[in-house]
Amino acid sequence: MRTLSKMNEILKKAIETWGKDAQLDMVIEEMSELTKEICKHKRGKSNRAEIIEEIADVEIMIEQLIIMLEIDEGEIGLFKREKINRLADRLGIERTV
Repeated sequence: MRTLSKMNEILKKAIETWGKDAQLDMVIEEMSELTKEICKHKRGKSNRAEIIEEIADVEIMIEQLIIMLEIDEGEIGLFKREKINRLADRLGIERTV
């Protein structure tokens, strides 16, 4: 758990240093960069490493977004389960979560 608390400490320091507004802009920017790499992939570019890097950036920014908006991880889990179950229903398969 030390790693997780250290990560949160770093993310909180980034928010404190650059401010919520700037970090919200970064969330958008990083999601846009991931979108760009996915589009390149669809056009046939071999860019797996770039996609992985952008996923990491987006996940980091989502963690900051969770901190900034004081979102409980449990709330996210509830929505994920609901959406996975809805997907299972649409696919005609048994709900597993």
